[in-house]
Amino acid sequence: MANPAIAQVQDEVVQDDESNSNLIIVTARKQEETLQDVPVAVAVISGDTLDDFRIDEAADLVSRVPALSVQVGGSGAGAQIGIRGINSSNISNAFDSAVAINIDGIAVSTQRILQSAFFDLEQVEVLKGPQPLFFGKSTSAGVLTLRSANPTPDWEVSGTVSYEFEEEGYTVGGYISGPITDTLGIRVAAEYQGIDKFVELQDNVPALDRDKGLTNFIGRLTLAFEPSDRFDATLKVNYNRQRSETLNGFTDMFCGGNGQPEPSFLAVFGLSFAPTHNCNISDNLFPGPDGDARINVAPDGLDLGGRDVTQAFNDTDLFFASLEANIGLTENLTLTLLSGYVELDNIYNDTFNTTGQNADGTAAGFSAPFINTLEQYTQEFRLSSDFTGPFNFQLGGFWESRDSGLLTAQNAFLPSILLGPDAATGFTFDWLADRPLSAEAISFYASGSLDLTDTINLSGGVRWTDEQKSTTIAFPYVHSFISGPLGAVPSGFFAGPIKFSDSNFSPEVVLKYSPTDDFNVYAAFKTGFKSGGVDNNTLPTGAVLLLNDPDPAVAEAAADSLRFDSETSTGGEIGVRSQLANGSLTLNATAFYYVFSDQQIQNFDVNIFNFSTFNAGETTTQGIDVDWRWSTPVDGLTISGALAYLDAAFSDTFVSVNGLDLDGRAAARAPEWSGNVAIDWDIPLGDSLELGLNSVISYTDEYFTTTTSPTELDLATNIGDIVQDGFFTIDGSISIGDPDGKWTLSLIGTNLTDEIFINTSAPPPFGAPGTDDRLVTLNRGRQVFVEVGFKF
Repeated sequence: MANPAIAQVQDEVVQDDESNSNLIIVTARKQEETLQDVPVAVAVISGDTLDDFRIDEAADLVSRVPALSVQVGGSGAGAQIGIRGINSSNISNAFDSAVAINIDGIAVSTQRILQSAFFDLEQVEVLKGPQPLFFGKSTSAGVLTLRSANPTPDWEVSGTVSYEFEEEGYTVGGYISGPITDTLGIRVAAEYQGIDKFVELQDNVPALDRDKGLTNFIGRLTLAFEPSDRFDATLKVNYNRQRSETLNGFTDMFCGGNGQPEPSFLAVFGLSFAPTHNCNISDNLFPGPDGDARINVAPDGLDLGGRDVTQAFNDTDLFFASLEANIGLTENLTLTLLSGYVELDNIYNDTFNTTGQNADGTAAGFSAPFINTLEQYTQEFRLSSDFTGPFNFQLGGFWESRDSGLLTAQNAFLPSILLGPDAATGFTFDWLADRPLSAEAISFYASGSLDLTDTINLSGGVRWTDEQKSTTIAFPYVHSFISGPLGAVPSGFFAGPIKFSDSNFSPEVVLKYSPTDDFNVYAAFKTGFKSGGVDNNTLPTGAVLLLNDPDPAVAEAAADSLRFDSETSTGGEIGVRSQLANGSLTLNATAFYYVFSDQQIQNFDVNIFNFSTFNAGETTTQGIDVDWRWSTPVDGLTISGALAYLDAAFSDTFVSVNGLDLDGRAAARAPEWSGNVAIDWDIPLGDSLELGLNSVISYTDEYFTTTTSPTELDLATNIGDIVQDGFFTIDGSISIGDPDGKWTLSLIGTNLTDEIFINTSAPPPFGAPGTDDRLVTLNRGRQVFVEVGFKF
């Protein structure tokens, strides 16, 4: 039945018979520790909670973790995740994520993997703040870790079938798990999801299909081998196949002060296209038209598998494998080897003006198909001690090699609409761009833990990281009008490699005082690092023209304009962990202060119709996180919650793409207050029946949605950035079934009040001069499920 729905809930419970306390087990320092003992600000969501509320994607975690933001959809990075106002670009895939993504121990640097659904997880952990030591590479803002379930000691078969009423979708999934022999366990899990109305278009939008569907298949094989107490190995092989009829997803147009939708506009030719958006961003209906029929011939070299380029699609195939081996060298020394492989193939297309129709009412969407690929290898080793004395240590190394492909046919000027296809080739797109990225990282760390007394522990360590990145920029085809009269590079242009390299030392020191088993306090100094790189989201104009200049100084200056510096973080936190009332009440608090230097920023600059990539001088985040969990005297009733106060602001000169200094302004997606309260009640209805009642109420304070202006948007003048007002969301579930989970019937609702809020905002890429419309990305609306489950 249901478990508590927020960070204090556990997947593994350690029972203390005397205190009857429930302790959460986490692996924030690559070893099993209780949440009460680990000196890290970490939020935990159990596998039961994920199942109880049908949480199957990263964006669903936002209501469970205060100050967490997730936006999924779009080209380039394909997603964005942030903690405490620190994010990475959702435009370019050249950026590593400020919040590292760790799946079954494997570090994954690309945010695009957040598009993939997850299933059959044992636990999700969100570590807040810099984490320099234990996750492959140092991370500047935090870590999202996903741990899939392992084979069970006894045979189990479990399955669920659910139907969702709002989007008209169904899900069928389950697993088989158990021991094949005394030393080999297996778990096979799979889930299929089909949604008919993942995104619905407005009635007026010119489109062949106004109901954009989605299908998703997830399969995982886990083998756990333990022939002796000195050796064990776990192999996990995952495959995720996703087919969607939309890329931009929940993207809409916000109308400015005049309250009127404004057209798409081609500045070079002075052409306008009537708008399709309705100025209502809260109706769960979206304005994206089909592609213009005149933009229908993709350049050679872009293999889209016969897909129609006037239709939106987002097809992803993800293969993921990990192998972890633990070797007991002695009774006190263990060597861990962790190998990872990730292969991602993503073919997608959508219309990036988001609004537009021709005079005859036909679609005037400006399509741009992409092929994104990723192949990543990682290898990690870790030597850890388990001495009975006061000192223990870990030594480790990490290697990563990844190749990211980015091949796309794009549009910016669209001469084919007025002048016809390129005369030499017959292609109708503006250009074909090929901008692959390769990266290699090597890292070593050492950490130690020393018990100074029975109650005082000193721990810490340092990680050294070296990263090398390289990209080439090629435009095999450019429309002759663009390379001629508009002065862009010619067809066949090639430049590079453009290289970036950097290295870093990231130390950490923690002092913890534990006067009793139920109380401890710690103080930590932490640093973080996120490598810079080379922006590969370039157009065939601007600095690209100078990359092959015969003057080496000019060429290097052009290359340097595409580089962005590494991001670093320095600061500390003080935490209190306590259990009260004989263990029935858990109360934890963390106060933090971190300074982020050279925070990596990318915005679209409408003035030059190009992307602007730069480093913000400094961002300071400070605040307090509080969480609690109370097992009440009422049998089966638990009340839990979390509250976050955040002050995140630019604290040095930061000149935006608009030429304005944002020094002193709050960071984007950094609400001052956020939190949640959960009530979970399991009510016995006899020996063979149990009723489960669960609810979560979440609050997020107002926040800026982008970083272009120091002030909030003034609708009268169209000056400023959009600020999302504070909002509440409510989730709930009612279930009835066998107390041991042999069967369950559930009614589940998420975002029950259908609250729609803005994640990000930006000027529309094809907006008319002086337009007050803004492009916005939104959250998912209400979902209501009925679900039947069994387990035996």
